[in-house]
Amino acid sequence: MMLGSGEFWSARTILLAPPVASLTEVFQSVTVDYLQHMWFLAEVQRLRGRVYLDDGAIDADQLSLDGRFVHPHDKASWHLLFTNSIGEVAGCMRYRLAGEAAFHHLDIARSALARSDKWGVRLRNAVEAKRADAVRREISYAELGGWAFAEEIRGTRQALRMAVTVYALAQMLGGAVGTTTATTRHHSSTILKKVGGSGLVSDGLELPPYYDPQYKCEMEVLGFDSHTPNPKYKVWVEECRRHLANLTVICPEPVYPGLEYLGVSAAAGPVPRYARQRLTLDHSQITG
Repeated sequence: MMLGSGEFWSARTILLAPPVASLTEVFQSVTVDYLQHMWFLAEVQRLRGRVYLDDGAIDADQLSLDGRFVHPHDKASWHLLFTNSIGEVAGCMRYRLAGEAAFHHLDIARSALARSDKWGVRLRNAVEAKRADAVRREISYAELGGWAFAEEIRGTRQALRMAVTVYALAQMLGGAVGTTTATTRHHSSTILKKVGGSGLVSDGLELPPYYDPQYKCEMEVLGFDSHTPNPKYKVWVEECRRHLANLTVICPEPVYPGLEYLGVSAAAGPVPRYARQRLTLDHSQITG
């Protein structure tokens, strides 16, 4: 069953972009505003910090002085987030294009499974197979992470919507295969598998769930392909694509050809003429 447009998009949706060129080729409304981008990113990090701390996944000393849980790839990643009825960030995820990164620079390489004597090599082989598949198909390899949901939306259709929207975003950015480590806590891994994620396989064996002492919970390593979501949700993905195309996308600054910023290279081609405007922090101006 397809969700009605008003129901599915009832929460206000915001998309933060890393510094990249040619955003205007994909999205109708692009705003370049460093302060606005950093403000929303800080709110994402603060939600993560609060949720992960309450879950016992992290300790207080892992947070910044203002309560944020900061990931080293945050500034070079896409962030999808939505706010609740009073304008607070209530859900978020991180989407990082990582095709050229060495394996030991990938998020998945930090997992307990990657350090396992029994499964570490199999995990690396499975990930490298995904990356080779991306090269053959001329699409991207991506990593998903930073999932966090406020308590009031856990287990709701809004949480499912976030997973569906990942497929839409990946398709709009040219397609991707990728990986994520997902906790079994709050049924996060179950939601991702419901939408189309699947266990990674190496030498005919599916990699098992594992306990990750870093986050103090059971985890699963999952793979995804943006071109093959669960057929049940293909209509939802199409609806998400239409709405994403018309969102206001907030970028900290454009990357010019020949320069690199935070590890993200600009695509060859003309520099887009970004409209240089400032949004206030009034949530009513960010429409979804």
